[in-house]
Amino acid sequence: MKKSLFILLFCLSASINAQQAYTKTLKLMGSRFDITVVAKDSVDGNKNISLAVDEISRIENLISSWKPDSETSKINRNAGIQPVPVSPELYQLIERAIGLSKLTDGAFDISYASKDNIWVFDGSMTQMPNRSSIASSVTKVGFQNILLNPQDSSVFLKKKDMKIGFGGIGKGYAADMAKKLLIEKRVPAGIINASGDMNTWGKQPNGEPWKVAITNPMNKNKTFALLPIAQGAVVTSGNYEKFVNFKGKRYSHIIDPRTGYPSSGIISVTVFAPKAELADALATSVFVMGKEVGLNRINQMPKIGCIIIDDKGNIFTSKNVEIEN
Repeated sequence: MKKSLFILLFCLSASINAQQAYTKTLKLMGSRFDITVVAKDSVDGNKNISLAVDEISRIENLISSWKPDSETSKINRNAGIQPVPVSPELYQLIERAIGLSKLTDGAFDISYASKDNIWVFDGSMTQMPNRSSIASSVTKVGFQNILLNPQDSSVFLKKKDMKIGFGGIGKGYAADMAKKLLIEKRVPAGIINASGDMNTWGKQPNGEPWKVAITNPMNKNKTFALLPIAQGAVVTSGNYEKFVNFKGKRYSHIIDPRTGYPSSGIISVTVFAPKAELADALATSVFVMGKEVGLNRINQMPKIGCIIIDDKGNIFTSKNVEIEN
């Protein structure tokens, strides 16, 4: 009996070690996705990658504000007019987004899509917009004006021309759903990398945990940390490519939806969380809230970690993050 058990365990171990990681890079949701799965052969690997692609495409069709026939576009078209009944999935996503807005005091807000784009980060801006333009740019923004009715699963935007968009959590949510589907299909391990929104499960074929390299924002060709990710998501947001400088102050492309002013003082935020949707939203929120408030908020949340790099290159971590250099 013991001998048979030993042989069985040996065979299982050999089978696991025979598996390989297969990766495909695609453009989905307007962004780069790198999908990696661990499988016994390329046929199995490609089949499972295709399942992930189909799921991500399904999410895009649900939440895209660029597709006129999506539920999100219908909500936006009826802003200030009437409520729109939506699928339970979209209703629950919006409900969670509002919860994140409350958690971050409005630093995260899916109604940011309503704001006027008066800031340009392509190098053409020569002076700051005036205060009145900045103030008026966010007059239609405010998660408090997104009304949900659980009786008919409807969504109503109170103000005319108000809009919602999922740029802050969409890719993270799609990565979460693709991961969930592959786990249900018994794919033992993998990574969904949605343009920096990374979601992992299982281990590498050699039995070691997946590791994520955190880019040094002062030198994009170098990393300053390598961290193991056992089962969860990590999202890095940075402003080292899109920013403007006025009077010696650096302004990020990440704009505070409450004020219309870009964030400043931080150039990189990395958040670790059980789900990419949450990590995605919090990474943006910490930029807006600032180093002190952001770290304080993260430290109050269980199973969440954060690394912040300020515009002077200083590194700050939440209490439950250990950096492996």
